[in-house]
Amino acid sequence: MAVELYQQPQAPAPAGNPARGSGPRLQGRKKAAVLLVALGPDRASEVFKHLHFDEIESLSLEMAKMQHIEPAMTHKVMDELAATVQAYDSIAAGGVDYAREVLEKAIGADRAAEIIGRLSSVIEMRPFEFLRRTAPEQIVAFLRNEAPQTIALVVANLHTTLAAQVLANLPEDEQAEIAMRIAKMGETSPEVVKQVEDVMRAKLATIVQNEFTTTGGVKSLAEILNHADRPTERNVLDSLTETDEELAAEVRRLLFVFEDIVKLDDRSIQLVLREADQKDLALALRGVSDEVKTRVLNNMSERGAQMLLEEMQYQPPQRKRVVEEAQGRIVAIVRRLEEAGALVLSRNESEVMF
Repeated sequence: MAVELYQQPQAPAPAGNPARGSGPRLQGRKKAAVLLVALGPDRASEVFKHLHFDEIESLSLEMAKMQHIEPAMTHKVMDELAATVQAYDSIAAGGVDYAREVLEKAIGADRAAEIIGRLSSVIEMRPFEFLRRTAPEQIVAFLRNEAPQTIALVVANLHTTLAAQVLANLPEDEQAEIAMRIAKMGETSPEVVKQVEDVMRAKLATIVQNEFTTTGGVKSLAEILNHADRPTERNVLDSLTETDEELAAEVRRLLFVFEDIVKLDDRSIQLVLREADQKDLALALRGVSDEVKTRVLNNMSERGAQMLLEEMQYQPPQRKRVVEEAQGRIVAIVRRLEEAGALVLSRNESEVMF
């Protein structure tokens, strides 16, 4: 149980305990390693008896890398373990709602929600639990050749957040059909669900066993060209365009993505903003980091920034493809300005931007 509790990112520390909430933030195996060190050799060895060999190996490596553990860090990990154990006890006594109420009073609503959400899968023993830590894109690829009803059954049994991500990553022409099948899905026999789960688990195991390392591809080429000088990049892309224009365009898209705008100096960003359409900017800034938004807004006039924020606020939800197309148009402006010599993109750490 102790290691399972530390598979998720740590939630913000409760406001009522600043002394223990001010230490470094830990995630995943690091928290489990801190806990095992704090337990001591005897108790830690008892925990190891319940783990798989690869888990023991990874946790041992984490512990070996820890030269010194601050007391505040140990306190934080122990506090979270105590809160999680309290959640288990409360669920056993009065159910999930009762546990949530107890935790909210003890550690606040945010952390209570995080802990209950993390434990719900363990408590409910959902089907397809083995997919819980699988990226949604991988699940979609895994389900690609399955029948629509099978896909719907799997998605319907995933956790809500993961199910939404998987649905979003399905081809657009399949999303509505899968959603409709989920909506019309009645009670499914546990035996049927178990059979599908067993088949899926076996297929996934086969895929994992046959997995191989990718040593090339478009992304790999783009990363290489990003560290090459400008003449080399131009020569490669020009030659590639002659033989495969579509592939060359895909490489160009990866050479400079919209989020890379933060790598430009203020003058270059202002040049780009002068040529960018306001509607494209409002779309392009959807879902990007605060760093990117702040950098763009700081290079606009106060009035211009305010107008852009208002447009983003009142803009209806947009498909991911629409946002990416807007970002692509702004990236095209960056590339055009670079071609004209108006700005310089950083190619490596030693090159200075003007």
